[in-house]
Amino acid sequence: MSAALRVLVADDERPARSFLLALLRSFDDVAVVGEASSGAQAVALVEQCRPDLALLDWQMPELDGLGVVRQLQRRYLPLIAFVTAYDEYAVRAFEMNAVDYLMKPVDPVRLRETLNRAQERIERNELATEQAGVSAALDTYEASASRPLERIPVRRRDEIVFVPVGHVVSVVAQGELLRISTIRGEHHTITYRLKDLEQRLDQARFVRLGRGSLVNVDCIGKVTVMPGGTHMAVLTTGETLPVSRLQSRILRERLFKL
Repeated sequence: MSAALRVLVADDERPARSFLLALLRSFDDVAVVGEASSGAQAVALVEQCRPDLALLDWQMPELDGLGVVRQLQRRYLPLIAFVTAYDEYAVRAFEMNAVDYLMKPVDPVRLRETLNRAQERIERNELATEQAGVSAALDTYEASASRPLERIPVRRRDEIVFVPVGHVVSVVAQGELLRISTIRGEHHTITYRLKDLEQRLDQARFVRLGRGSLVNVDCIGKVTVMPGGTHMAVLTTGETLPVSRLQSRILRERLFKL
């Protein structure tokens, strides 16, 4: 007999969460190992409880279901099933190689099918393949997402800090990491590709200075002309960043005209 499927539920709406938990507890082969009322709490509980399957609400404030998957360290990533009240998200969920998606209110028969599908994948020892598929699909989805980010979730030890995009002064690539500086003098580091983050930000607010840096246009205090047609941007925080020759031309066209 297979071991009980260890399941975690994350939903910011208490009634929906309670209903789903009650359904799960009606199955003898399921063990509920955690419930989260926010995306940030879901990340902490997944890493603490190590569930086989996480049922994530697609839309949660601050950190949604996609954000939870993004924040989880690869070795902690369980099988994922999204729960949503909006059918339009179902296709995206499958594109991300999620085990399944469940429409609210969750139907017990559909839930049973989802649990069976998860158990089958575990028995076939496909977890590593699932993790790689979800991570790759998430990169593709986020790179093509059209809605600009309003906050950037940043991992800091055992908590997640939400940095308002309006507070960001600069984003500088350092190897495979991005260093974010804010108007408050704070510095954060995230694992992300600069070109992908650039696509998620408001193009009217941020501008490239070179291959490895993005800055908030409102935070450019002055620009110094350098030899060879390049420039040096001095930000309102005192930070100085070089502007490539190509971006210097773009910067002149965008900022130097009344």
